[in-house]
Amino acid sequence: MGAGAASQRFDNTEAGHDALIKAIETRTIERIVLEATGGLERPVVVALAAAGLPVVVVNARHIRNFARATGRLAKTDAIDAEVMTQFAQAVAPEVRPIASAEHHAFKELVARRRQLVMMHTAESNRLKQANENVVRRSIRAILKVIERQLNDTERKLDDVIERSPIWQVRKDLLTSVPGVGDQTARTLIAELPELGNCSRQQIAALVGEAPINRDSGMIA
Repeated sequence: MGAGAASQRFDNTEAGHDALIKAIETRTIERIVLEATGGLERPVVVALAAAGLPVVVVNARHIRNFARATGRLAKTDAIDAEVMTQFAQAVAPEVRPIASAEHHAFKELVARRRQLVMMHTAESNRLKQANENVVRRSIRAILKVIERQLNDTERKLDDVIERSPIWQVRKDLLTSVPGVGDQTARTLIAELPELGNCSRQQIAALVGEAPINRDSGMIA
């Protein structure tokens, strides 16, 4: 929808997705822009892609920088929708293929490993502060469980990569760079499936390192 069009609200449910698709499928659509919201956007993205609609998920930092650049500092649902419409028209982000179910599963496994590492760090810090033996035994028992889960998760991640020739090649290339270890390579594969298909400038834009030029003058 163009800027200034009446806004509508749809629930992030299957019924809401169906209603959204019905509302827009008769229109001429160049792209549907959604903001990345930690995975909450995934169900509607899948529904839109399954309906053959051109959907693209944009780094939230891009939207925030665009809003600041255009002087839209207030934040309501209606304003956010208008800013995203203006962003879609001005920037025209590229519609990229939706990640496969296997990729989503791999990404969740990478996220689970990160959670386990955080839990291990928290329990290790508690162990340093604990004085009572009963408390220390309890913490050590928890640490052993976390370590087993962590090792199991890492094995599963490596198994998934080994079963994919493309991911294995990417991991080998990434870990050949000094300072890039297995976990960094797994994270990059999970978060940036475009690696190998985009230029370094495009990758920088995807991760939000080069979102918008801060040139003087007005934005048309």
